[in-house]
Amino acid sequence: MTDIARWKRRAARKAEVKGRAQEPSHMFKMCRVVGCKNTARAGTGDGLDTRFCRAHADHYARHGSPYRASFKASEINPYRRAAVEWLVDNEGDRVVANALQRVRGLYDRAGPHIEAFRLRGMSPKERAKAAWARLRQHNVDPRMVVAAWLAVEAKTAADPQSETKSEFKRVQTAKLVHRLASGSHKSWRQGGGKTTELHIYPASRGNVLRHLGEDIERAAELVAAQYAKRATSSSAVVRSGAAPRAAPRNLKVRRRIASRQ
Repeated sequence: MTDIARWKRRAARKAEVKGRAQEPSHMFKMCRVVGCKNTARAGTGDGLDTRFCRAHADHYARHGSPYRASFKASEINPYRRAAVEWLVDNEGDRVVANALQRVRGLYDRAGPHIEAFRLRGMSPKERAKAAWARLRQHNVDPRMVVAAWLAVEAKTAADPQSETKSEFKRVQTAKLVHRLASGSHKSWRQGGGKTTELHIYPASRGNVLRHLGEDIERAAELVAAQYAKRATSSSAVVRSGAAPRAAPRNLKVRRRIASRQ
């Protein structure tokens, strides 16, 4: 298939989907979230989502659940700190070493580093690989990646009202790791001694979080089972919860604050 034929086929498909999205369907009256009185997007001419209204669809894309919000830093950081300390203490364990090696493999297979302002037009899977490349570029410690999954698992197990679906846990972990990847920051001097700065942060939502979460789950699945048996005591979490930081200072963690060059 030639490039022109491929372009025409893609344009026709885009027009067909747009036409269906703009034609409301009376079969889908209400959003599926209990208590929501809004109409599902498929019934408003604002999309094809047959389950949720616009507000809950956006919430679902960002948080992995249409009704449960993401963990606050004050809620998840004690669990992250406990997980990091456990990984440091048990780094010689072959299961822990395997998980860290899997994360390094994700770093190595991510491809070239791509600046955050060059992600437009890339698929969610390509954006997920770019996030791994940014983590590698900034030498983020693999223990921070594994600890994110262990922390979400521990927090979910400790909260009887927490969302337990795999997608929610994947998205919550991916949001923590995506934040470690941070964005791209550039600065250049202009006339008169002025400095112009550019700070771009990739959006933390959508299928890119699902791809990241699946990668992290596969890397940490074995060590998560071991951690659940040995290191989820409440005393460990309380002891680590006294510190506001998610990791000790000697671990390499990317800051979201741009460094001036």
